[in-house]
Amino acid sequence: MQHEPPVTIRHYRPEDLPMLRQITVDSFGSVALDQMLEDRLGVWNGRDWRARKADHIDDDCQANPEGCFVAERGGRILGYITTRLDRVNSIGRIPNLAVEEQARGLGLGRRLIHHALDYFREAGMQVAKIETMASNVIGQNLYPSCGFEEIGRQVHFAMRL
Repeated sequence: MQHEPPVTIRHYRPEDLPMLRQITVDSFGSVALDQMLEDRLGVWNGRDWRARKADHIDDDCQANPEGCFVAERGGRILGYITTRLDRVNSIGRIPNLAVEEQARGLGLGRRLIHHALDYFREAGMQVAKIETMASNVIGQNLYPSCGFEEIGRQVHFAMRL
């Protein structure tokens, strides 16, 4: 019986970006605010929700590349997590986390979160933040199980101009 190689977590590399964008588009769908906006307001500027959501990953990786991590097995990226550091206020934030559908249920989201939390601690952060849409059942269950507590809810409003 052949065993698959173990999943490792490593730092992001610029050549990972296309795969991270693809995992993002494949993973978020109905739980992406950008898709909800499009469902209500239609497409604008010739760019759909997938392009806008994938752009968030570009922004994350450019803003804090040393705080972006990928879960990989045998050279194949299965998921990622991005982070931002607010050093003035000692707050670490996780803006994006995604695991490709075929790799869900392996505990990779949890491993990536714990990796990010260790990164925050090493960077001297005092608080960690993550947010999710109310429709994201996975996040609603995963984040509290990793030690996060719900602090408040936000309502998003939008309109066409």
